[in-house]
Amino acid sequence: MSGAGKKKWLNVTAVVLAVVAAFLLGSMLTSQGGSDQAAPQQAEKQQESPLARLARRAPDDPLALGRHDAPVVMLNYSDFRCPFCAKFTRDIEPELIKRYVDAGVLRIEWRDFPIFGEESLGASRAGRAAAAQGKFWEYVGTIHQDAPEKGHPSLPRDKLVDYAKQVGITDIAKFEADMNAPATLEAIRADAMEGSQIGVSSTPTFLVNGEPILGAQPLDQFVQTIERAEAAAR
Repeated sequence: MSGAGKKKWLNVTAVVLAVVAAFLLGSMLTSQGGSDQAAPQQAEKQQESPLARLARRAPDDPLALGRHDAPVVMLNYSDFRCPFCAKFTRDIEPELIKRYVDAGVLRIEWRDFPIFGEESLGASRAGRAAAAQGKFWEYVGTIHQDAPEKGHPSLPRDKLVDYAKQVGITDIAKFEADMNAPATLEAIRADAMEGSQIGVSSTPTFLVNGEPILGAQPLDQFVQTIERAEAAAR
């Protein structure tokens, strides 16, 4: 990585480390109301939450699945090298797509939150490059299917290029150019800043119409949260 690239990466890392202070906000989010009795009120007010407004809903966003006008939007702050992110991709996401995305209820929007070093940043760059050729979700799925159950996979640049070929990306020159593009790094940094500002401290972290889910929780928790958000949005 060049000196300028290292400097930019350090800026991203600094943003993520700043989450220690910002996490106070995240603690407030998970304790709103302070009791189970407050949960219905929280659901009723989700649409008014500033966090719910973080959904971008761009119709042509290659890093999103589902209708742009779906009543429920789930943001997924994720790292390609995170084992729990891979578990979510393998075990939970397919069922959510089947139940809710395909039915027009749920939209899933990816947010890059690379916290496990330079290879995580490189993988985020590669994901954006795959997105530019319409292969983002296939790319994420291939990397996460290949990930170990524990620990962080090694994702050097040559391996990222190999994954691109596996998912059918034929213009590898464009893929590598897009990986290196300044706009790619800026987009990743924007996601990381957004996450740190709202208190994201680990991956995966989800916001379902503004309601947080921390970690690769069981399917039932996603189901309950999505259905609660849908009911409040109707």
